[in-house]
Amino acid sequence: MAATTAADSRLLVIYASETGNAMDAAERVGRQAERGGCPAVDVLPMDNFDPSCLPSERFVVFVVSTTGQGDPPDSMKGFWRYLLKKNLGARWLEGVRYAVFGLGDSGYQKYNFAAKKLDKRLLHLGAEPIIQVGLGDDQHPSGYEGALDPWLLSLWESLNQTTPLLLPRMSDIINPDLNILGDAKVEVIYHSSDKAQQDSNHLDSKNLIQRARSMSPALQFYNNDKEPHYMLQMVSNRCLTKENSDRDVRHFELENPSSVCSLYHGITYQVGDALEILPSQSPSAVDSFIERCKLDPDCYITVMSFFATAEHEKEKLQYFASPEGRDDLYQYNQKEGRTVLEVLEDFPSVQMPFEWLVQLTPPLKKRAFSISSSPLAKPNQIHLTVSIVSWRTPFKRMRRGLCSSWLAGQNPNEENLIPCWVHHGSLPPPHPSTPLILIGPGTGCAPFRAFVVERAAQSTSEATAPILFFFGCRNQDNDFLYKDFWYAHVHDQGVLSSKNGGGFFVAFSRDQPQKVYVQHRIREQSARVWNLLKSGAAIYIAGSSTKMPADVTAALEEVICQESGCSEEEASIWLRKLERNGKFHTETWS
Repeated sequence: MAATTAADSRLLVIYASETGNAMDAAERVGRQAERGGCPAVDVLPMDNFDPSCLPSERFVVFVVSTTGQGDPPDSMKGFWRYLLKKNLGARWLEGVRYAVFGLGDSGYQKYNFAAKKLDKRLLHLGAEPIIQVGLGDDQHPSGYEGALDPWLLSLWESLNQTTPLLLPRMSDIINPDLNILGDAKVEVIYHSSDKAQQDSNHLDSKNLIQRARSMSPALQFYNNDKEPHYMLQMVSNRCLTKENSDRDVRHFELENPSSVCSLYHGITYQVGDALEILPSQSPSAVDSFIERCKLDPDCYITVMSFFATAEHEKEKLQYFASPEGRDDLYQYNQKEGRTVLEVLEDFPSVQMPFEWLVQLTPPLKKRAFSISSSPLAKPNQIHLTVSIVSWRTPFKRMRRGLCSSWLAGQNPNEENLIPCWVHHGSLPPPHPSTPLILIGPGTGCAPFRAFVVERAAQSTSEATAPILFFFGCRNQDNDFLYKDFWYAHVHDQGVLSSKNGGGFFVAFSRDQPQKVYVQHRIREQSARVWNLLKSGAAIYIAGSSTKMPADVTAALEEVICQESGCSEEEASIWLRKLERNGKFHTETWS
């Protein structure tokens, strides 16, 4: 009889998350496995797991999201590169059983592409699938959980049939006893307020943030990203849209105050990078939090039911925590964008022990924005172009984006430091000699403002290639972002001037009865686009992730067909070849 190893009784759950949803789903997988009595469960972010150790595992669940146009999250990229090594044979993962669940949006052309690619590659490397890949869809009435619930049930049933010792309490997963709650996983040690005050006096802002984020169980493995890269000061907060416009888009300028009066050479970044910002809660929200608490909607509902003293509240919470109540919970909570504080106020009898608050309180998420400045022109500043997010829920509640609203409320005349991280985006910096075709409607113009600024700076000392830029907005009078800036580079010898082979083309979608978008302007400039493509141009697309990227791609294919006389299929192949050669890049957001 073969000896049993630790891996034989362990379930490893690995996730790659961009916004936190994949992390939430992975933690739910881990909680259910623990409820089923699994002897050992580990839930890890993908960039904290050494992929060379994968063959020594026996049971692995992967939870991965798809970003942009089929891109994997940043935390998955290193892991994926390792799996693509040519020296990994078809039997490298023999003996490993796996399952993959993806989180995506069927509105994207490459729906759940990262999960599908991962599943296919694991199979090619000799791993055995436990069940078929699961595909969570944001378009489902219950969000990704509409697919996660049945997928998890199939996963546990399959594992229980083949390896019953892995889940000795399988019945507790299928029919959980909502009257039994285990111990909290964290221990709270109390210190006097005097000692805590003394400790905080010795810490600067970066260290305080690092220590605070270290206390979150969800961030315990993110050792390299807890401390901000920079603490930046806002020096400009300017509205780019008209006051009566239905959209509020801001231009922010952030500066590194520590380098203004020192020999330090500014901020290290390049065009195409993204700036992640950790916002703060408003003081009133913090005060309310102190009175109640803030918890993760997907995990606190079940725990709340244990601490509700009013019977009708307990019954409602238990219903929400059940599979039958999943759709109603989604409508009540996620669709309405309810804050945890609002949920807790709906159930006033719930009094949560502090240990559970610490365990279930999610860390505040960072928000990423495309950088709209160039270090060649502003070495000590980073500029951002941000749409201030607001929307109405199905029940007409007004909601506002936390980070964008917080940034809009910052006063440049006050010394408020903003925690920031710089990360590479999806748009690599182009070489000065590469012609560019840029398509960026709305706030998609942000990275291309940086590209234009950088090329203008480069043109003062070397020869540069031309740029065609296609911009779109609703109205010329209300939301023509950076109008003066673009036209300044169109005139005379600017990098967008026709004299230099460049061009600037705007689509105002609502200024005439027939809507006009950037793809229409691309078709109108068919000959110029094709001539630049023939000369080796790179294509960059940025903006909304809904229909725009697909419509723009279709317009480019039409241009290639019309100007070269090739077929639609040949035009599509031509663009895919351009992408493989590193000359077709897309960065989109929802």
